[in-house]
Amino acid sequence: MRIDAHHHLWDLSRRDQPWMDGAWADPIRRSYALPDLAPHLAAHGVEGTVLVQSSASSEETAELLAVAAGEGPVRGVVGWADLTDPGLADVLAALPAGLVGIRHQVQDEPDPDWLTRPDVLRGLGVLEGAGLVYDLLVTPRELPAAHAAVRALPGLAFVLDHAAKPAIARGQWQPWADAMAAIGRLPNVSCKLSGLVTEAGRPDRRPERILPYARHVLDVFGPDRVLFGSDWPVCHLAAGYDEVVALAESATCTLDAAERAAVFGGTAGRVYGIPG
Repeated sequence: MRIDAHHHLWDLSRRDQPWMDGAWADPIRRSYALPDLAPHLAAHGVEGTVLVQSSASSEETAELLAVAAGEGPVRGVVGWADLTDPGLADVLAALPAGLVGIRHQVQDEPDPDWLTRPDVLRGLGVLEGAGLVYDLLVTPRELPAAHAAVRALPGLAFVLDHAAKPAIARGQWQPWADAMAAIGRLPNVSCKLSGLVTEAGRPDRRPERILPYARHVLDVFGPDRVLFGSDWPVCHLAAGYDEVVALAESATCTLDAAERAAVFGGTAGRVYGIPG
């Protein structure tokens, strides 16, 4: 099964997306539903998807799970829950089937060490007990804390979103590259090949600017721990779905068929427990 391991849906008539905090977000400032995504999936033979939260809202998580329960390509939801809630285990147990992971906008926390707070680590331990994955939404600023959290919980599967958002637009390689190599040595963390076109930006999203970062991810984690994700519709800030797929295919062109199959579906299926 070919899987898009990272996309979003949102309905602005239900709730705002607080992260859309400026004119930069105007190109995607509208509602997006599955019928908008379906033609892109069909064009590239994508049979399954992982739907990821976009706001810190338990109501949104319930809505995404309702989408996953219907007919369609969504095979799992990475939702949101308050990791610091002492009743987190009960909250998770009350959610319907379809939840495969939890994510929080760590990049927006004022404290770069938020992930290493005792209450957060306790919440991550609850996720491990529930058999869920934790998606890391971090930038290079938070990568050291992410590394510490992954080391502290070797039984919890972590997925690093958007390759930790390297500063491609500014041409910065370090300290991102070394931090990625360090966290990549930990066996319980995988990495999404996603979001890189957005970090490059629309004016200079040439493949030769982005591919070194993508190939570093593949070198550090290996194909068995890399997952393709479109980051649709956020990708539209810089590029369309076709271009995102083409970039991922260029990054993986030197891999053999089994390795490419892992990146484009096998790894996501294993990490998130998607049947098929």
